[in-house]
Amino acid sequence: MLTDREVAATLEMLKNERLDVRAITLGLSLFDCLSDDLSRLSAKILDKISRHAEKLVKTCDLVAEKYGIPVVNKRIAVSPVSSLAGPFSPAQMVKVAKVLDKAGQEAGVDFVGGFGALVEKGFSRGDASLIASIPEALSETARVCSSVNVASSRDGINMDAVALMGETIKKTAELSRDSDGLACAKLVVFANIPPDMPFMAGAYLGLGEPDAVINVGVSGPGVVKKAIDRAMEQRPRPSLGQLSEVIKRTAYKVTRVGELIGREVASLLALPFGVVDLSLAPAPQVGDSVGEIFGSFGLKAIGVPGSTAVLALLNDAVKKGGAFASSHVGGLSGAFIPVSEDLGIGAAASAGHLSLEKLEALTSVCSVGLDMVSLPGDTSAATLSALIADEMAIGMINHKTTAARLIPVPGKKAGDEVHYGGLLGSATIMDVRDYAEAADFVSLGGRIPAPIHSLRN
Repeated sequence: MLTDREVAATLEMLKNERLDVRAITLGLSLFDCLSDDLSRLSAKILDKISRHAEKLVKTCDLVAEKYGIPVVNKRIAVSPVSSLAGPFSPAQMVKVAKVLDKAGQEAGVDFVGGFGALVEKGFSRGDASLIASIPEALSETARVCSSVNVASSRDGINMDAVALMGETIKKTAELSRDSDGLACAKLVVFANIPPDMPFMAGAYLGLGEPDAVINVGVSGPGVVKKAIDRAMEQRPRPSLGQLSEVIKRTAYKVTRVGELIGREVASLLALPFGVVDLSLAPAPQVGDSVGEIFGSFGLKAIGVPGSTAVLALLNDAVKKGGAFASSHVGGLSGAFIPVSEDLGIGAAASAGHLSLEKLEALTSVCSVGLDMVSLPGDTSAATLSALIADEMAIGMINHKTTAARLIPVPGKKAGDEVHYGGLLGSATIMDVRDYAEAADFVSLGGRIPAPIHSLRN
């Protein structure tokens, strides 16, 4: 339970520091829905999601009202669809996506994740069919999100899958040209994807997870910034080590709040509680930005020299504080740096402080990777694949999760603005240097072997 002091601190976070629970995600295994008949599979999926999710949104709202802590998004994550719908063609996979979209709409949730595949070592028939269906599936649905894992520290990087995902992103952007490639915001390519994260677009329910489970994702960049700002007002000013302690204590409080909310929702739904993902998830508004935290450390903006060191300190302190607060930490758990979804990061990119190359360097110490990065519309599929390959290499070598959520905006060039609205925010399209140099490399294909330190048995 929260102590009196923790309750008082939490009330202050709610009043002035934009504390919220960013996502409560219902994970559902759909393997008991398996069928080689599309109509039967669709009916089973609708029935199972309806039975388990009919009270999800109402319950989240009741708990949020009880504690006065907003729950921003309610979501569903299902088993990888490529494994459920293996016998089906790409056109039939699109129909499965529409079934998931309908189920999500009826349940009143914001997103449904799991329309994806795990292909770090190769493709099954279902994997190939699902990936081929992604552009149409995402452009014709409102809630469905897709994640494809193409690399792992254990198995290396499937460069054939990487090449295919570059082409898939291009097609997805083109099919959603009228909305500036918005469907790409629902597509993410992973290395070392976690099986239990509550955040979209990557969420899915992995093997070994319960049949149904509640996972929760917290927020809190505004809370962390205010805590650092208060510490920096003291004299003498704190050292970096002391600021790390401030962040750890703050992450502890935020994590306790997230687990409290998640456990109560799970209890009311008679479901097991899974994990709390303690990632600092920003929003495109003042006071809720990871990017703004860099200014509190004395840097002009994220992207200037010193940024990677600050992000490493921030990510580590968040993990340590959260791990002390809960025995059920999972998902990604660290700091997100999505360009369009974070006001401070977007502003740094627009002002020229944050280049694509520096952003890639930052991803070596953050929780995800090249996230919500808008690129010129004429960026080639091979260049997209090469950018993905670089991110996958960072994840593979460092035994961490990395990802790429790239949006080549049709008809736009570097420096243009793009506006997505809501939590997706706005961004300046980033320049891609030497974009014509990657095609020969990507065409080599095959698999980049896993590093020697993957042999841990």
